[in-house]
Amino acid sequence: MSRIGKQIIAIPEKTTVSFDGATFSVKGPKGEISRHFKNSVAITVADKEVTLAPARNDLATKALWGTYASHISNMIEGVNTPFVKKLIIEGIGYKADVQGKNLNLALGFSHPVIVAIPEGLTVVHEKGTLTISGINKETVGQFAAQIRALKKPEPYKGKGIRYDSEVIRRKQGKKAA
Repeated sequence: MSRIGKQIIAIPEKTTVSFDGATFSVKGPKGEISRHFKNSVAITVADKEVTLAPARNDLATKALWGTYASHISNMIEGVNTPFVKKLIIEGIGYKADVQGKNLNLALGFSHPVIVAIPEGLTVVHEKGTLTISGINKETVGQFAAQIRALKKPEPYKGKGIRYDSEVIRRKQGKKAA
């Protein structure tokens, strides 16, 4: 039994939810998001709450039950308060600049790295910190991971791109004899 799937998901004020058999849509103050779900999990929208129940009793359905509940609760949360990831750019000469729909990064390479910002995300740069926010938790996390992967933090000086809450274990390096 899924502990997450059994829980009833409450729908807050100013949020409308609709489900037409395959597509689950959520509309709130910050935007609108929709997602396609398989019919192996029965989704019921009643009053101000969403309940989920497995349609079949097999292993794949039980695995999807909690996953679908988590996706729906993230969708409802995202249209009310956007998800935010903060990245810290650390190193001499490392900088970022938001130019329209592109993120221009100088990461110590011989060329600037230009990354297109996905639709629905807002990126703000202020003094060595990139703030990525959006209503879809998946796209926010995926874009933050994609940016971090461009220059991972190294353990000797800590240079690179890291998450705000990430702790880099430092190594001592060479010692003078």
